[in-house]
Amino acid sequence: MSVTERLGDDRGSAVVDFTLTSVLLLFVFLAVFQLGLALHVRNTLVSCAAEGARYGAREGSSPEQGAARARDLIGSALSERYARGVTARVDMTSDGVEVVVVDVVAPVPVVGPLGPGEGLDVTGRAFLETQ
Repeated sequence: MSVTERLGDDRGSAVVDFTLTSVLLLFVFLAVFQLGLALHVRNTLVSCAAEGARYGAREGSSPEQGAARARDLIGSALSERYARGVTARVDMTSDGVEVVVVDVVAPVPVVGPLGPGEGLDVTGRAFLETQ
């Protein structure tokens, strides 16, 4: 077989094509999976913060109890690591209505569940029932 015949021959190129395409598809899959995990963590934190605010706004409850409820929910749904930055306070709207605000500051999952701290900042609000 001459040199010109070997240069035009495609034998063996399917293995290289498959390998390169598989690696590329693996990275695309991992990126989409990681984006889905980050959105899941964010949505779970929003839901837990809102539930904590509703719990803290009930008659006979306090914002601190709402923050504790949000911590419990986050700890059971995700991990205790995401529940470290939970705070609650009573705030006033522009119309003079008091609301309970639960703030959650948590890490963004960048590589699996690991990531830099204080990347996500979500808030849950509920009208205070004792007005």
